Amino acid sequence: MVTKINTEKEYQAAIEQIEIFIKKGFLHLTQKETKELEAISKSVAAYEKEYYPVPKPTSLSEMIELKMYELRLTQKKLSDILKIAPDKLSMILNGKREPDVAFLKAAYQKLGIDADFLLSHV
Repeated sequence: MVTKINTEKEYQAAIEQIEIFIKKGFLHLTQKETKELEAISKSVAAYEKEYYPVPKPTSLSEMIELKMYELRLTQKKLSDILKIAPDKLSMILNGKREPDVAFLKAAYQKLGIDADFLLSHV
């Protein structure tokens, strides 16, 4: 059983093992295989966090786009969630319009974006 991945070769082997489990189907895994899949997944996540870090957003639009990706949202869905017009959201994301207080408040409340980040990137 994998405990810690130290090399790219070990990482690739772990990914291959995960793919085998996925092809078998989650409903067809034994309890032992399920535990092994969990352990491998945690090891892969730890390795990726160390060697393939996701860069932190440096602008408000980057943060909004990251949240859209994480939540699998389209701009239309996001505009519905934030209760703003789609064209207003588009203009904010493209830097053609400054976000207003209502937008910042919605981004904080609905998307969980840190208030300090919002205030320092306006």
